[in-house]
Amino acid sequence: MITAAQLRAARALAGMDQKTLAEKAGVSLPTIQRMEASTGNVRGVVDTLTKIITALDAAGIELIGENAPSQGTGRGVRLKSPASP
Repeated sequence: MITAAQLRAARALAGMDQKTLAEKAGVSLPTIQRMEASTGNVRGVVDTLTKIITALDAAGIELIGENAPSQGTGRGVRLKSPASP
């Protein structure tokens, strides 16, 4: 799963605004806004999440799951542990 914070960070790292990500993913702007405004894991239709992840991947962004190794060799940013509320 991808978290809202991870989605916002990935988009920022790619240098995209919400509208651009929506266009590249083929989803609506309100969908991106809703996902980024949520707390915890992003919820949505699997097809929509797949489109967003594919668009970020095409922009050179690797999304790394919790306790998962990175598959890439480029630079990146990762949280050491989940932030406390």
